[in-house]
Amino acid sequence: MENRIRFLFLNLPTLLLALAALPVHGDETIGGSLRTEPVVQPEIARREIIEPDIDEEDFEVGVFAGFLSVEDFGTSPVYGARLAYHVTESVFLEAALGTSTADKTSYELLSGNVQLLTDEERNFTYYNLSAGYNILPGEVFFGRNHAFNSQFYLVAGVGNTRFAGNDEFTVNVGAGYRLLLTDWLTLHLDARDHMFESDLLGEAKTTHNIELHGGLTIFF
Repeated sequence: MENRIRFLFLNLPTLLLALAALPVHGDETIGGSLRTEPVVQPEIARREIIEPDIDEEDFEVGVFAGFLSVEDFGTSPVYGARLAYHVTESVFLEAALGTSTADKTSYELLSGNVQLLTDEERNFTYYNLSAGYNILPGEVFFGRNHAFNSQFYLVAGVGNTRFAGNDEFTVNVGAGYRLLLTDWLTLHLDARDHMFESDLLGEAKTTHNIELHGGLTIFF
């Protein structure tokens, strides 16, 4: 009997370690109640996307530059400024002023010293008032952390064009793309057609003067 007690005493630590190493299952019952293991929720890596919104201000002002193709007079740089008022989220009114200098006609280039217009008469200046409508709103993503609001819009209006010493009633139509870089700074890409009647080359016709430009505007 003494030997058995000595054996148990000497091997007690080993028995305790063996019992501690036994696995515990989720469906074990202790004292008649079900013992369950805690559910581990996986960690989800989240990233923050910076998305600029249109500022609460309704006025937008800016400048633009591009190219103007004056019918029969080649393509030249054009510069201008615009002021817009956003009536609603979809509708806006815009006043624009642009200026360019018409090139020579093919006849002038081929005939030598023939000049149909003086240097002053080659100035092409327009101003107009247009209404625009925002369609197809969307987002543009740059990298993983930056998203920019964007809008495609249509625009049409009336105004005046001074060219070849004459003032001509002008209708303009076009489309544009607006990309909001911040909540107050916007990038524009526009295409416009300035149409007016002209008999400068002897035959009365409706001239189409295509303008492509890009610009920056700010909300205030």
